[in-house]
Amino acid sequence: MSKPVVAIVGRPNVGKSTLFNVLAGERISIVQDTPGVTRDRIYAEVNWLDKMFTLIDTGGIEPDSKDIILSQMREQAAIAIETADVIIFITDVRQGLQDADAKVADLLRQSKKPVILAVNKVDSFDKFMPDVYEFYNLGIGDPIPVSAASRLGIGDLLDVVIEQFPVGDAEEEEDERPRIAIVGKPNVGKSSLVNRLLGEQRVIVSDIAGTTRDAIDTDIKYEGKEYVFIDTAGLRRKSKIKEEIERFSIIRAVTAIERSDVVMIMIDAIEGVTEQDAKIAGIAHERGKGIIIAVNKWDAIEKNDKTVREYTQKIRQILSFMPYAEILFISAKTGQRIPRIFEMIDIVIENNSMRIATGVLNEIMTEAVAMQQPPSDKGKRLRLYYITQVAIKPPTFVIFVNDKKLMHFSYTRYMENRIRDAFGFRGTSLKFIIRERKEG
Repeated sequence: MSKPVVAIVGRPNVGKSTLFNVLAGERISIVQDTPGVTRDRIYAEVNWLDKMFTLIDTGGIEPDSKDIILSQMREQAAIAIETADVIIFITDVRQGLQDADAKVADLLRQSKKPVILAVNKVDSFDKFMPDVYEFYNLGIGDPIPVSAASRLGIGDLLDVVIEQFPVGDAEEEEDERPRIAIVGKPNVGKSSLVNRLLGEQRVIVSDIAGTTRDAIDTDIKYEGKEYVFIDTAGLRRKSKIKEEIERFSIIRAVTAIERSDVVMIMIDAIEGVTEQDAKIAGIAHERGKGIIIAVNKWDAIEKNDKTVREYTQKIRQILSFMPYAEILFISAKTGQRIPRIFEMIDIVIENNSMRIATGVLNEIMTEAVAMQQPPSDKGKRLRLYYITQVAIKPPTFVIFVNDKKLMHFSYTRYMENRIRDAFGFRGTSLKFIIRERKEG
C-alpha cells in the first residue's frame, strides 16, 4: 500500500551524503520553486528495477567529541529502526572497523529489521577486498563493497536492498480503512487530539515537547466507520541542537505521510504557520495526499467577526502552493469542532479518489480553450488535443498537446482551475502530465 522506507545510518565522513545523492540521482533538487517545499536533503524517492522506495538520510551527526558522536549515532540508529523497513549501515574501508561501528551494529541487530552493511570507499576491489572482510566481525551479514564517489557496487547494493522489502501483506491489501497522519511541530496538540477522538488517555500527553515516543497507530470508530490515525510522535528526548530536532520530526513526518491517505497538518493557533509547518505541508503536497489543515488551540484566541477570515487568508498566503487544502479551526482541549474532522476526512478521501469520465473532461477542456486562448511562441501556438484521467490518489490527468514547451505552468494551472470549478476536488492536489502528440 505504501512505499517501503530505506534509511542510511553511519558515522561522520563515511560517505552517507554521497551515497544518498548518488541513489537519489537528480530527483533530489526540487526544480519547481514552491515555497515550503523542503530543500533539506533528508528524503528522496528512488526507483530501482521498477521498485519505488523512500530513501531517508538520518544525517545530523557533528564530529565533535567521541561521546557525542556515539550518542548521536544511537539517536540516528533509533530513528532508522523506528521508521525504516530496511536499514543501510555504511562504514568506511579506509578508516577500518571502529568501536562506534560495533556499538551501532549491536543496536541494529537487536532491532530485528533487515540491515544491509555497505563498506564504502572501495575504489579498487583488488586493493581493498582483504580490508572489507574485517567487517564480517560486526556480525550483521555480508559486507557489500561500494564506492559512492566512483559509483561502484551501487547496483549490487540496491539489489540486496529491494530483496529485503516486505512482501505485500494480504491483510494490509484488504485493509480499506482510511489512514490519517497527524503531523505538525512537537507540542502542537497531536496526542491530545488523538485522545479526544478516542475519548480516553491512551497517548501520553505532557507539556514537554517530545513526550510521545513512537508513531502510534490508533484505530477509531465513528458512526459505524473505522479510521486509522497515525500520530507522528514528538521526539525521543530534547536535543541540544534545534536543527536536529526539526530534522528528526520531519523524517517522522515523511514516513507517516507515506503511509497515509489524508494528512492532517496541525498548526498552533497562537504561533501561526511556522517554517517547519510549511516544510511538512510541502512534503504532503508533493506526495499528492489529501490535506486538512487543523488550527488547534482555537479556544485560546481572542476573536471577533473577522478573525476566522483573516486567519484563513494568512494561512492561504503562506501555504500558497496548496490553495485546495481544507482548513478547520479546532480545540483538542475543549472538543470544539472535533466531529467535523470525520466529516472532512470523508470528503477529502472521496475527492482524492474521484474519477472523471474522459468525455466530460474533454468538454471542459474545449470550453476552457475557447474562453482563454493557449499561449504561442515565435508564431507557433499551443494546441490541446485530448485530456484523460489516468490515476487517483491523487487524481492524475494526461493532456496531449502539439508542443510540451508551449504548455506553460500558468496554462496548466488555468486548466486545473477549470476542472476544480466543475468538480471541486476539495482537499486534494491534482497532478498533470503533459505529453506530445505529433500532428496529422
